[in-house]
Amino acid sequence: MRRYSDEHLWVDAEGGVATVGITAYAAAELGDITFVELPEAGAVLVAGESFCVIESAKAATDVIAPCGGVVAEVNARLDDDPGLVNTSPDRDGWICRLREVKPAEIAALLDEAGYEALLAKNEEG
Repeated sequence: MRRYSDEHLWVDAEGGVATVGITAYAAAELGDITFVELPEAGAVLVAGESFCVIESAKAATDVIAPCGGVVAEVNARLDDDPGLVNTSPDRDGWICRLREVKPAEIAALLDEAGYEALLAKNEEG
């Protein structure tokens, strides 16, 4: 089941592994992505702390971990093609996969309806 953070990241948690990426909204806000500084495999992420940097034509942006865990895999395709985050943010442009995630941290994230409400609120104000 996909969950979302207030910082516009998505998490797909299944079988003890969580895949993390930025949402289409965040990708559009960043503009053309030119570089993704991926976390190191084995790094321990803490929910609410920066775990990578995405650079675009507009700016460099810290990406905030939506949940904690240990980096099991990074999307090495982003080294050669960081634009995947723009063209396929919800699928091929994922950032990393985590193991040892806490189910309570995943459950605390927004469901799809909650995320849609957040986007609607952003558009209003």
